[in-house]
Amino acid sequence: MISINNELKPYTPVFLGTTQHSLGVSLEPLITIGMMFNDDIVATYHTRVSAIAFGLLPNIGDKIAINELNGNELVGFYAELKNKNTTDTLKDINDNFEQLVAIKNVGKYQLLKGKTKMTKKNKQVQIMNGTEIKLIRQLMNKTAEEFADDIAISLRTLTSLENDDLDKTEKYQDMIFKTYPELAESIELQFDWVSLTFPDLTGKQVIDDLIRLKSDLFLERATSQNFYTREFAYAGEKNIYIQDFAPITNPGTQQTEQKTGTTLYLTGKGTRLFEKALLEQNMTWRDFFEKARLYRGHLTRLDIAINDRWGLLDLNELVKAVQEKRFWSKSRSYAIHGNVDDGWTVNFGKSPFVIRAYDKQKEQESKGYETEVKNRVELELHADRAEQVLDNWFETGNLVVFTINMLYTYLWFTDDPITDELLTGMKSREEIEATVKPMASWQLLTLLGQKMSFIRQPTEQSIESIEKWVLQSVVPSLAVLKKTGHWAEIVTAMACVELSDKHQKLVKATMTEAMSQASKTLKANNINFDKQHKKYIEELRKDVI
Repeated sequence: MISINNELKPYTPVFLGTTQHSLGVSLEPLITIGMMFNDDIVATYHTRVSAIAFGLLPNIGDKIAINELNGNELVGFYAELKNKNTTDTLKDINDNFEQLVAIKNVGKYQLLKGKTKMTKKNKQVQIMNGTEIKLIRQLMNKTAEEFADDIAISLRTLTSLENDDLDKTEKYQDMIFKTYPELAESIELQFDWVSLTFPDLTGKQVIDDLIRLKSDLFLERATSQNFYTREFAYAGEKNIYIQDFAPITNPGTQQTEQKTGTTLYLTGKGTRLFEKALLEQNMTWRDFFEKARLYRGHLTRLDIAINDRWGLLDLNELVKAVQEKRFWSKSRSYAIHGNVDDGWTVNFGKSPFVIRAYDKQKEQESKGYETEVKNRVELELHADRAEQVLDNWFETGNLVVFTINMLYTYLWFTDDPITDELLTGMKSREEIEATVKPMASWQLLTLLGQKMSFIRQPTEQSIESIEKWVLQSVVPSLAVLKKTGHWAEIVTAMACVELSDKHQKLVKATMTEAMSQASKTLKANNINFDKQHKKYIEELRKDVI
């Protein structure tokens, strides 16, 4: 238990490092504290502590003896430590200062990859082991002779590599990636769900000023969802929709009053539709998020999808590993849904951070759709966790590396069960890896993921879902009516039917060539609208392995 502003909380404080602001001789250094609850960090605080009471810096992830935490984000926090039976002196402070100078740029890699020692080295190179090299060869349907010939090494050398009898260097790994560039293209990253809240805007302002879509393509209707009273749905469907408060008449003044506060929702399909608007406005996702922050937009949810187009993962294998306790996760919470025939879904963690792995191809087939994606791993982040992703992205300019390192840090599968001793406490990845061999396919996913591209795949609003439903469910019944002499009544009914507001919006959105108001202002030939379904690279792939 810890007291935070005189309120007891069931948290365990742990040390998450220092900041550059504390790199000076100070009797009150600034440190970062994480609050652990049910083996998950639920909050972080930047706080001052007494250097004398604190003593030498602990390792990242170590519990720290804090009794009270007082303050706020405006003026800062100050931590009161429990009484220590030590004889800390000014020498400890000087030692701390020398240690801080030596590790001035601790970097996020250490924290993300589970480092417990604060050293200068803040980035590790992940190298394939023999099992992973063999898995690549098998997935590419190559014999040992063909694979060795392709990467210009002897069969004996390849055999030694696959048997882990040869010290592997980056040289062999680089040769594999150079020979098979499609490896890096088999894994890709994209956004799958985005929602943002704007405390100072109305729904119409979000449509007109922020996302700049044609307002007449939205259907306005009443709602009671999420405490809002009104929503605007693009094409009448909940793919892109905005919820806010409908204006009301003040009974005393008879004046119309408009309450501000709006949330924009982009669902999985909605993100693809919105990417068409970004394309027309010549904007990237990063441009949009930077613009959203100018309007005080705050992420309420961000889903980052890692698409396995190669079939690298085997969901049956992952489910079996979970059932046999052959996995390590920072969260003890997990759930398995589905079956072999319809596809599996496995969730790890709980809000504000959930990792989800599922059979994307089977999921789409059940809806009557086709997809090139075999499996998908999603990182679902809410509120501050989502904002932290944006902060890092804006700071480093590389969303891919940060995302794959979050996955690497929070979830890991192995070939053999992990002992209870290793699962207890805050063990680092290095401690577990030294004892248990990793699952080759998952290890390879995190390795290839560092080379993946962040893509956009803009699509247009369509009546595809209606068409598929008619073909699958309605046409057989129509055929019966036609053969029994009732076709004329059906034709007459279709000619006379009145479309609802929702269907009218859907027809208009489907027939409209450009969904964005900004499309008219673009220079000629700036964007090729004949390639709406092409994938666009948001960030160039970086050679980080």
